[in-house]
Amino acid sequence: MKPQRMAKIDHEIQRILGTLISQELQDPRLAFVTVTRAEVTDDLRHCKVFVSVIGDRQAARQSLDALEHAARFLRGELGRKIDLRHTPELEFVEDRSAERAIALAKTLREAARRNEA
Repeated sequence: MKPQRMAKIDHEIQRILGTLISQELQDPRLAFVTVTRAEVTDDLRHCKVFVSVIGDRQAARQSLDALEHAARFLRGELGRKIDLRHTPELEFVEDRSAERAIALAKTLREAARRNEA
């Protein structure tokens, strides 16, 4: 399949799941969850959904548990909203890139302060 089409599918799945998670799921275990990226395999059978969770490790773990519990519901709703031959199985993965970016920015600020002194 063309890489351009795969990118469109990834983006559409990301958009739909982000909306579903924020508007349809009522699980109290969910913290503030953002879908940062979705990656579908070439055969469209599996999709890794990367989510960023604001909160501590416990909030992130609880949110991932809630998403895994709701995976069948989310897959069914995704299948209704996207026109694909096969609706992919969803696997939720915590995306910690925002945390790493914040830590890196903090380290760079501290290094800049040390160089000024």
